[in-house]
Amino acid sequence: MVSPVETLRALHHGRAQDDPLVLPGPWDAASARVFQEAGYEALATPSAGIALSLGYEDGQVPPQEMFEAIGRIVRSVSVPVTADIEAGYGLAPKELVDRLLETGAVGCNLEDSFGGHGTGTLRDPAEQAAFLAAVREAAGDRLFVNARVDTFVRGVTDPQDAIERARLYREAGADCVYPILAPAEAIPALRAGIEGPINVVAVPGGPSPRELGTLGATRVTFGPGLLHRAMAGLKDIAEQLR
Repeated sequence: MVSPVETLRALHHGRAQDDPLVLPGPWDAASARVFQEAGYEALATPSAGIALSLGYEDGQVPPQEMFEAIGRIVRSVSVPVTADIEAGYGLAPKELVDRLLETGAVGCNLEDSFGGHGTGTLRDPAEQAAFLAAVREAAGDRLFVNARVDTFVRGVTDPQDAIERARLYREAGADCVYPILAPAEAIPALRAGIEGPINVVAVPGGPSPRELGTLGATRVTFGPGLLHRAMAGLKDIAEQLR
């Protein structure tokens, strides 16, 4: 019998260029069920979306509440779930892995910077690679590790900087790399310079998931974007109730 992590890992390989793995981002159990019922093969929780659903700003959710929220999402569906756990909450790799596995999640995002979007700092890439290697050692094959590369979100626009970090993270054992907010025009260069799966975020008004796949994305996620769209729809409903 194939395990959920093996299923998730397999979904990242052997894909046609115009058929990226599309992973909707549920923020609670109800939204997770909607995405599963729509036929998606796996889900990817967004930390910002969960934060908003719990009444926090992005990056302010206490770790215990985040793990509990991830656990509720995992229990509500039968497809593999990978979770955004930010920079790891300052936990030692083994504790981080153990707590995540307790939720039932079989994958994670780990970002390489700290602080808010306007004031954050990139972590030294060698230090981040060492952290990822320790996570991989603690997890073995039990987790699909998606290493987020924050160069673009921190204002570093040269794709080569992202490529160099991505190579280090892949060598450290990451299954996939995620150059978040990479502009569409940078994706072909990233694809050419990075071996293995690449995660790209779809943004409102930007290329569709299929178009991102054609540019070089292996998988497409949405961050908190689907929650924002749902809230816009809910706002319209609320206005109609007057």
